[in-house]
Order: sequence, then C-alpha cells, then structure tokens
Amino acid sequence: MKLTILKETSPGETRVAATPESVKKLVGLDHTVTIETGAGVAAGFPDKAFSDEGATIASSASEALNGADLLMKVRAPSAEESASYPEGLTVIALMNPFGMGDLADAFNAKKLNTLAMEFTPRITRAQSMDALSSQSNLAGYRAMIEGAALYGRALPMMMTAAGTVAPAKVFVMGAGVAGLQAIATARRLGGVVTATDVRPAAKEQVASLGAKFIAVENEEFKEAETAGGYAKEMSDDYKKQQAELTATHIAKQDIVITTALIPGRPAPELVTEDMVKAMKPGAVIIDMAVATGGNCKLSKPDEVVDVNGVKVAGLSTLPARLPADTSSLYAKNLVAFLPLITAEDGSLNLETDDEIVTAMILTKGGETVNERLKS
Repeated sequence: MKLTILKETSPGETRVAATPESVKKLVGLDHTVTIETGAGVAAGFPDKAFSDEGATIASSASEALNGADLLMKVRAPSAEESASYPEGLTVIALMNPFGMGDLADAFNAKKLNTLAMEFTPRITRAQSMDALSSQSNLAGYRAMIEGAALYGRALPMMMTAAGTVAPAKVFVMGAGVAGLQAIATARRLGGVVTATDVRPAAKEQVASLGAKFIAVENEEFKEAETAGGYAKEMSDDYKKQQAELTATHIAKQDIVITTALIPGRPAPELVTEDMVKAMKPGAVIIDMAVATGGNCKLSKPDEVVDVNGVKVAGLSTLPARLPADTSSLYAKNLVAFLPLITAEDGSLNLETDDEIVTAMILTKGGETVNERLKS
C-alpha cells in the first residue's frame, strides 16, 4: 500500500500524521511511505529523519499524492484541498465529523473514502487506536501548564523564612480524559484541586487523583452517562442546580479549567459572565471547549480576554502546542488501526464488516454512509 503524509495546512496546526518511528514500522510492514517535504518540521522531525527510516520525500503535495492509496492526516482537508486530490482516494484524519458542514459534499464530489479517527469505538480492542484520548490527555496537561503560566504566581504552598505562600486553588470542570490529566498535573504542581462532572463514574476517578469532587448528586446525576462513557445532555433544572453550586465555588478559585464536551452538540455553558466577574483579579480561566462554542460565556477562540483582571483564555489548539508528543501518539494510533484495512496481500481493503472500521467510515464511493451523520 502506498501511504502519503502531507504538511498540515490548518491555521496553528503543528502536528504531523507520521514520525520517524512510525515510518520505520510502516516500511517494515512492506508499505511505501511518501512524505511531503517539510511536513514534520513544525513538530521537530526534519525530512532526513523520515528518509533515514525509508520514507520517500516529495517536493510537493501533488507529487506525494501521485499513486497514493491512503492519505493520513491530522486535520480534515478543506474543500479546496480535497478538490485537488485524486478521485477515489482514501483519507483518514481527525475529521471533526459533527462540524463538517458542506465538507461531506466536497468529499463525495471526488468520491473520496473518508474515515474519522474521532469515531473509533470505545471498546477494549480499539484502545490503542483511540486518537481522541491520546490527544485529549496531552491537551489536558498543556491546559494546566498554560493556566499556571497565565496565573503568574506560585502553585504550591511554600514555607520560607520570609513567610508562607498559599497554594493556588484549581477547579477543573469536566473529568474526562483531558480533565483527569489537568487534575493530575495541577496536583503535581502543588495546587489544591477540586473538580466536577455530571458522570457518576468520575467521582471515584477524581478522588483517586487526590482532588475533591463537587456535584449535585441527584437521581438524574446517577443516569448521566451514555453506554460509550460520554456525558449526556442534562436537563435545565439540573443545570440550574449545578450552576448554583459551582457559582460560589468558582468565586474562590485561582485557576479554572473547563473541558466539558457533548458529542454532536455545542459545548455546555458552565461559566457565566456573572461568575467570571465574581472571581478575584489575577484569576485565570482556560476554556478547552472553545472550538465548539465554549464552556465560558466570555471566551474567544485563541484569545486571552481580560475581564476585570480575570484572564479568560480560549485555547482551541492545545495538542498543537506540544507537537512532538501529540504527533508521536497520533502516529501510533494510525499504525495500530492500519491492519484493519489491510488485505492479506498488503493492499487497501475497506470492504470489511469490522465494527471499528464501519464505525469510522464517513463517506464512501460518492455517498455519505455513516448513520451518525445522517441522523
């Protein structure tokens, strides 16, 4: 199979869909790997590092795509990009499937076969392919680092001859993969950490990391998790109760990190304008959900907004802020997935009833085939 990796063109994107390590594994599996020149530079991987492991370096995207069977990308191609692709090409990427808009029509016009890494099922067999988790984990870490940098004060308690420095209070809203890593990082930095989530399973996970759990634990709370482990949309009454509980808590916090997402829906608004204005000057809010509407009313994508001395940072490209590691994990996710679409003779095979593959295919042969996009 001829595999192609292109330079990412999305604004702010520094990741790449392959690393020298993954290229070595792919070449060892008798695949041909072609990489557009400069594709890995922003992530710290020069062309020579790829060529040393057996990849061919192409001088342009069109040259790299010549004869390609599978294009591996980090982000979905734009309509303009996909128009230049060979008809019938198979593309796998983090497609942002629920935010594609008319992009599926552009893919179908070129009869592209597209697969979304976000739709990897949450089953044991697919854990090594779960790109959402691998990227969210590092994003949660980076969110806490960014929060600490913006805060501008010490996080741990320090007892010195000159006096005592009080520890920073950190509140993490949403205890999924990103939130749990943010909690763990905040604890390692010495902060006093509290967290909230609408899923009952999160309570034990938060406590295991040494943080205090805060939530309205009524009957609705006990049923607030889907079979796939994601959060459900909560009722207006529950949201009101939760908001009342967290409003007084947020006012006392130094750093607030929001991570709450609902698949296929806008991010829930958790932090209102009044809550922000009630916080202390110098406090920081990191909104990790800003790309899907934001958890904070005042956050703006990739901006730091000052509200009465409170810094509200909407960070939509956190994984791209540590591209060497996020690229490495993403490339490993792709290497783990590839055997599922590889025939015995090494060629590309999408004609499979494997539940992982069928869950991930968005468009095929000029049609949108994924039921989650049709509904």
